Amino acid sequence: MSVFKGSGVALITPFKLDSKGNSVVDYDTLYKLLDFHLENGTDAIIVCGTTGEASTMTKKEHIEIIKKCVNYVNGRLPIIAGTGSNNTNTAVKLSQRAEEVGADALLCVTPYYNKTNQDGLKLYYKRIADSVDIPVIMYNVPSRTGLNIKPETAIDIAKDNENIVGIKEASGNIDNVIKLNNANVLDIYSGNDNQIYEIMNNGGIGVISVLANIYPNIVHDMVMEYLNGNIGYSYIMQEDAMDLIDNLFSDVNPIPVKKAMEYLNMNSGILREPLIELSEEKTKTLVKSIGNFNKKNRY
Repeated sequence: MSVFKGSGVALITPFKLDSKGNSVVDYDTLYKLLDFHLENGTDAIIVCGTTGEASTMTKKEHIEIIKKCVNYVNGRLPIIAGTGSNNTNTAVKLSQRAEEVGADALLCVTPYYNKTNQDGLKLYYKRIADSVDIPVIMYNVPSRTGLNIKPETAIDIAKDNENIVGIKEASGNIDNVIKLNNANVLDIYSGNDNQIYEIMNNGGIGVISVLANIYPNIVHDMVMEYLNGNIGYSYIMQEDAMDLIDNLFSDVNPIPVKKAMEYLNMNSGILREPLIELSEEKTKTLVKSIGNFNKKNRY
């Protein structure tokens, strides 16, 4: 059974400065964001991922965010926790703790920086899968990690580990997606907002989306229109969103999407360094793109 079909939001984490000037999680704002997604068509919540700035969190913060999201959502949507690491032992411990606090599934990025080889990937995912009972979705994003999960490796991992059920494909390589689809052993989720339609057209069942932070209903509908057979309409929705998507990735994610949320009067909080504010020039272009999208939005 799939963890979810449709639009999973790669949720931002709202941070604020406390009285001592330290960056802390703004839980009141986090709950408001969860309400927004509960009310606007999102099909799953992905917390502590790339967009959530998980790499800047302490282990305590990481688990506390997962726990609070699980408790607040209270079964109304699946909570998928990002628990991958470049240290297998860390990934295992985070995965176990995420399961203990109630996460419905895990999203585990490949090791980064020190990386590994394809056999090392098989062992990495086996260690994680053997340590938990909940489903695991692999995350392939070589532009960030410097490491690609080859399709044949992903297929072997799925065949050898019953609870590894899906892959978030952000390699940009549709040939990889076609090979994965032909094997029919993993649920495929688009990891790129600009490839939702294309990946759906090659066997995908959903997306883990940055765009969904600001337009959850539209991303949900883009997927569901395709799954319901309205393929042409899904394509039009994808095309209409392309300029905005390009501008949401005009700088390092989640810098632009937090700026977009700010412009749309959604409290996104501050960024954690080393991430810094979007430049004035890119902000102007992003704001213009949002305006153009809203004008042609027919949905």
